[in-house]
Amino acid sequence: MTLPAEEFLCGSGAAAPAERPPPRWLRPALQWLAVGAAHAAVLGAVLHLSPQARQVLGEIVQATLIMPPAPPEVRPPEPPKPPKPPPPRRQPPKPAPVLAATPQAETPAPAYFVPAAPADPAPADPAPAPVAAPPPPLIPPVFNADYLDNPLPQYPPMSRRLGEKGRVLLRVFVSVDGRAERIEVKASSGFERLDHAAREAVAGWRFVPARRGDEKVAAWVQIPIAFVM
Repeated sequence: MTLPAEEFLCGSGAAAPAERPPPRWLRPALQWLAVGAAHAAVLGAVLHLSPQARQVLGEIVQATLIMPPAPPEVRPPEPPKPPKPPPPRRQPPKPAPVLAATPQAETPAPAYFVPAAPADPAPADPAPAPVAAPPPPLIPPVFNADYLDNPLPQYPPMSRRLGEKGRVLLRVFVSVDGRAERIEVKASSGFERLDHAAREAVAGWRFVPARRGDEKVAAWVQIPIAFVM
């Protein structure tokens, strides 16, 4: 059998004067006090019941303690999320900073001793001019070859009678065609007749002209003539 739940009204019918509401921090404590008073009233009523009613009430009545909802916790608004950084852009390399030259105290430059430049070398002796090949040797005229058939001078008869003798040295200039162009007495025999006889004989002779290499040239030649008895 279930008994109807009893209602307990607290307070008088008269309207209480308006009071200022308690501060917010005191409201939870007052709520707990009200709940505790309600439990105490229920416990007192149960104690005044008969044993049978206590048994029935113990089977039926179940006290449920309902906690008042806690005031919502006011959370501070979350700070706005920072916007995503834009993708990095390739920037041209910054020019190297130009360091301003700091003025420094001028220090005297070290002295450098520059050796005197060496004197210009004496100019080398000019290369000797190429020596021309010596000319071919001169081959003097020939007057005593057998094929020339030159006659000997005649011995003057007067000189033979007088016993005049001696050696005459003639100097003859022979032309390129082999003739005696000039005749000089280089050394006399001591007798004019003998010298004259020598000159007349040589004036009619034929000569092989002198040569320089393959070329015929005019040249002087000496001819000795001896007059002996």
